[in-house]
Amino acid sequence: MLASQRALFDIPHSVCYLNAASYSPLPLRTLEAGRAAVGRKGQPWTIDWTFAHGQYERARVAAARLINAEPGDVALISAVSYGVASAAKILSIARGSRVIVLEDDHSSPVLEWHARADAGGFTVETVLRPGDGDWTSAVLAAITRSGAAPVGLASISSVHWSDGGLIDVDQVAAALRQQGARFVVDATQGAGVLAMDVRRLDPDIVIFPTYKWLLGPYGRAFLYVAKRHHGGIPLEQTASGRRDVRAESAVYFGDLGYVADARRYDMGERDHFISLEMASIGMEMMADWGAAAVAERLAMLTDRIADGVRDLGVGVSTRQVRAPHILSLSVDGGLPHGLVEGLASDGVYVALRLGRLRISPHVYNDEEDADRFVEVLAKRLRG
Repeated sequence: MLASQRALFDIPHSVCYLNAASYSPLPLRTLEAGRAAVGRKGQPWTIDWTFAHGQYERARVAAARLINAEPGDVALISAVSYGVASAAKILSIARGSRVIVLEDDHSSPVLEWHARADAGGFTVETVLRPGDGDWTSAVLAAITRSGAAPVGLASISSVHWSDGGLIDVDQVAAALRQQGARFVVDATQGAGVLAMDVRRLDPDIVIFPTYKWLLGPYGRAFLYVAKRHHGGIPLEQTASGRRDVRAESAVYFGDLGYVADARRYDMGERDHFISLEMASIGMEMMADWGAAAVAERLAMLTDRIADGVRDLGVGVSTRQVRAPHILSLSVDGGLPHGLVEGLASDGVYVALRLGRLRISPHVYNDEEDADRFVEVLAKRLRG
């Protein structure tokens, strides 16, 4: 099993940080690279175009490696919301069809479709939170419901951000394919931890940022676009995305069109030479460990916590319906007021999400962290 990687991070022994689903710490290597990059920006005459191109492609290759894509299928973007807005421009949705989203899903894969529904002539159907926690069955039931309008598109997270509910994207993709529907996957809470092979899954769009599980900075995200959609119109018109514009002067010199692959969808002003390298390092580390090894380690930690809290009157989702790296805990009658703040005062950091405690360890956590959380939680609940 993959060992704890705590030594690669600046995390004091007194800190029990179990909140990677909100934002992860940066590895020491990434901190060093960021400091060096800031210094490089202080001397911009040292930056030439070959350096810029190398930064773009290093990040693109690293992102592609996480989902078994080709680099040319990946665009450099700023956020999941940017990616979903791009998807809405690239993909067509039939009038009279349904767009499937999840109840209480994060805003990014949801709001764009609500904003476009009236003009697009489609409806947005929200899959309600299942009482048994089985999001996959709930989504499949919505897709195949008898008498309903055909599904035009599903825009869902592969792991529900609030409770760690796992959506089996393979089953969902197969059901959508039978209806000829599009599939947009927000892999924010899954990329790098849950194995995804886009060549096998064949989604239309996959989007993920780096600031959570990929051990990277804010403001860096990636957009996978299936080859069948490489002929779309980008969200922004940029010189880098076109073959008919001379970039240095923005002189239009012919109707040669866009670059041939997903690089046409790169965001404008992509020269983020500080954060691009930082993002690349985290993604490369995750890919080197491998999703299977990371998931195995984090499942061990969440299972250890789940076993430890069973005598505390705490509700825990069953292993079959939750992701290996996120654990959601509930208490009958609601969590005590100030519980999260109390845990933090004891050096234990988790998140409150929709009335539940969300615990999300990463590779820098160890068994001592899991046991410490259980101990401190027991003290707080019993006190």
